[in-house]
This record gives sequence, structure tokens and C-alpha cells, in this order.
Amino acid sequence: MQTTHRYTQAMPTKSKLKLKPVDMGDESLGQRLARLRRERGLTQKQIAERTGLIQELVSNYETDKLRLNADMILRFAEVFEVSADELLRGSKSTITAKKQPSIKLVRRMEQIEALPLYEQRALLTTIDKFLAAAQSS
Repeated sequence: MQTTHRYTQAMPTKSKLKLKPVDMGDESLGQRLARLRRERGLTQKQIAERTGLIQELVSNYETDKLRLNADMILRFAEVFEVSADELLRGSKSTITAKKQPSIKLVRRMEQIEALPLYEQRALLTTIDKFLAAAQSS
């Protein structure tokens, strides 16, 4: 008795179609993630908390040790407030438009807010005078 096989065609080995490489910009995706994080004044730990990851995974993504899957691309895009396309392609004009204060500045602002109100006013008056003098020179 002869056995018939449903699949008689050979499996394809290699596509003859040559795809053009996609332009991802001058930086790798991991470098872009790290730049966006720094521009927004965030730590890897803060990014991990916002994406539901651990800090080590964020580090691995930033150093290109791990590749982002679709879910992770969307999570990072949401955290950085950019589209997935902007995150992947790195259109800098759009990505850098939402720059946040540095983490050092944020920490200082938190320390100022913890001061009594009269000390906050005195400090802000000093800062305002310094800024006005710097702008006039």
C-alpha cells in the first residue's frame, strides 16, 4: 500500500526578494532610549517602574543587549510621549520637543518646595535677580 503525502512541495529555502535596509538614523534604538530618558530627566529605575519592568532590563534595552518587541516599543513610546514610529526612526525634531527638566533640577525643586514659604520666596527672589542679571549681560 502506497502512502500519499499532503505536502509534496519542498519548503522554501530563501527569499529571492532583497529588502532595502530601513534607515534608523545615526543612533541605535538602545542609544535613542537612553538619550530620551536623559533628556526627560528620568532614571532607569523610573523608566522600569513606568513600563512594568526591572531596571536591569531597561539597561539591557539601552545597551542593545535585548531587542524591543512590539509591546515594549509601545510601552516606551507611551512613557516618552512619542509615537512608535518616532521612537523607532528617531525623528529628533519631534522627539526632543517635549524635553523635561533634568533630574538634578527636579530634585532641587523638590527641596525648595519642602522649605517654609518665606524661605522659598527669599530663594526665588535671589534666583530671579540672578537670572535677570545674566540676561542683561
